[in-house]
Amino acid sequence: MKVTETFLKGCFIIEPIVFGDHRGNFFEVFNQKIFEEKIGLKIDFVQDNQSISQRGVLRGLHLQKGKYAQAKLVRVIKGSVLDIAVDVRKDSPTFGKHFSIVLTEENNQQLFVPRGFLHGFATLEDHTIFSYKCDNYYHKESEDGVLYNDIDLSIDWGLKDFEIQLSDKDKLLPSFQDFQD
Repeated sequence: MKVTETFLKGCFIIEPIVFGDHRGNFFEVFNQKIFEEKIGLKIDFVQDNQSISQRGVLRGLHLQKGKYAQAKLVRVIKGSVLDIAVDVRKDSPTFGKHFSIVLTEENNQQLFVPRGFLHGFATLEDHTIFSYKCDNYYHKESEDGVLYNDIDLSIDWGLKDFEIQLSDKDKLLPSFQDFQD
């Protein structure tokens, strides 16, 4: 696996080595030893989640607070997404900055999003299957987030406003300023 740290410390792009022949292909999705050697992190994933969405569905920006914070390893099984990680670690030099990457079934790239980051994604194709591993269990009372189109974050989601489909819950997320307060 090729592991590349983004400009957000602790946030990594992971590219598997794909072995293919006339039958199809094979690659490792996760390898604990490689995580420990290349990222310097012993992580215990405890929950796998998957969503299926149509083009224009935007999920985010989410995180869990406190002792229920989650690190995530995200990838696309089918289709494509624009994936976003926002550093909200108050002591970080990149606080409030975001990183974006297009994850597709063709490029097989993954993004490791550490604890202390908001995360969200916008689906770029119909029937997109998005999968992610979490190192902590879901805890409803610890949910938090920021509105996807917050002016201070200024994220380009790669979709026109009329294309974006949000959950009722995501429509009510606070601004980045209110989130910080």
